[in-house]
Amino acid sequence: MNIVVCVKQILDPDLPPAKFKVDPKSKQVIPPEGIPLVMNPYDEQAVELALRLKEKNGGKITALSLGAQEALSAIKHTLSLGADDGIALWDEAFAHSDSFSVAYILSRAIQKIGGYDLVLCGRQAADWDEGLNGPILAQQLGIPVINLVKNIEPADGKWRFTRVIAGGEQAFAVSLPALATITNEAPQPRLPTGWGIISANRKQIPVWNAQDIGADLAQVGSHAARRQLIGLTIPERKRNCEIIDGENTAQAADKLGRRLNELGALL
Repeated sequence: MNIVVCVKQILDPDLPPAKFKVDPKSKQVIPPEGIPLVMNPYDEQAVELALRLKEKNGGKITALSLGAQEALSAIKHTLSLGADDGIALWDEAFAHSDSFSVAYILSRAIQKIGGYDLVLCGRQAADWDEGLNGPILAQQLGIPVINLVKNIEPADGKWRFTRVIAGGEQAFAVSLPALATITNEAPQPRLPTGWGIISANRKQIPVWNAQDIGADLAQVGSHAARRQLIGLTIPERKRNCEIIDGENTAQAADKLGRRLNELGALL
């Protein structure tokens, strides 16, 4: 089984709120100094599921990541966990691509790799929480997509995809190739081994640009975006304190109830 896993680096979800800053003019997050990016946790679970499938059924795992230096870091981490190969995708033309363009870029790279049976993505990225790339990528590749998958196993000549739904699970019999987005209820990711880290750092990771994957430049970059980000701000949190007193507890409670009603805090 040949598996392609799409991974990305993001700001650490456990970043202290005081360290999170945005530039309202450029509408971009400002990376905090001294705090490295981490792999998207949902992507790590996709890698773990790919590793378990390989251990049971054989095959090869190839990691794909879009970006400059952060893509190389994501791929090296995936290799340290046990993936076989990795490819970074970067070209200045790819900058500011939206989810549709990102899916298009990934699809061109996957088509160049060829011979794949399964494409795995995290259910969403823990930075923007949109969950768009997986389904759009499946459409670009022309293959079925199953979202929120927790397990994949062979079953009667096909493959059984178990996905999570509210209050239960669904199981689908699917012919490959197919794409699955992996939920946080999938197996928790393993830690890299020391030898895995050493091997990953020694490996040369190819970087494919737009020409390498035959990408149409009209479909990538900010000019190809199907939607425009018009604002990015951090919510302002204000606290006001008002002292409610009374001659006794009953009077104070009555005044408190009236004040809450005035503020619309009572339904």
